[in-house]
Amino acid sequence: MTKTYAALLRGINVSGHRKVPMAELRTLLEGLGHTDVRTYLQSGNAVFTTGSGAGEEELRTALEAAVEDHFGFPVDCLVRDGDYLSAVAEACPFPAAGLQGKQLHAIYYSEPADPGRFASIDRAAHLPEEYALGDRVLYLYTPEGLGKSKLGEAVSRPSVVKGLVATARNWNTVVKLVEMTREK
Repeated sequence: MTKTYAALLRGINVSGHRKVPMAELRTLLEGLGHTDVRTYLQSGNAVFTTGSGAGEEELRTALEAAVEDHFGFPVDCLVRDGDYLSAVAEACPFPAAGLQGKQLHAIYYSEPADPGRFASIDRAAHLPEEYALGDRVLYLYTPEGLGKSKLGEAVSRPSVVKGLVATARNWNTVVKLVEMTREK
């Protein structure tokens, strides 16, 4: 049975550094035996189908090794199946339909984040910005966008995310990846 996944590559194609052209990423994923490979934007979003029976961690490990071998530098990746991505979108505690994509973000984590990690963050001091934890995801509401967000900085501090791979996507990308994992 085939299953559709999204690969989320962290920190590539930023300011001309750690370049991973999307055409090469598609070819790389196809070389790993995946089919229906598509990419979205230049920021490391790929959707693919596989019948290998491998789980998210096996797919992640293989992709990270292939990227480092091909491009010559390590890239943290997260791989999530389409059902998970849909569940994240459906569980959003913020009124996503009424917000601009730049105002809402999903920060995906490699594993569940213990709420205690965020205990040092004074939530009231960051209002109207807010966050909520979900299943291996943090929903981040930033009315002025992530670039100006003090709460975004706080939830991304190394002391908070230590030991986790974390990668953020704006809500437009979250929705698009859900759509892409549903397409055939």
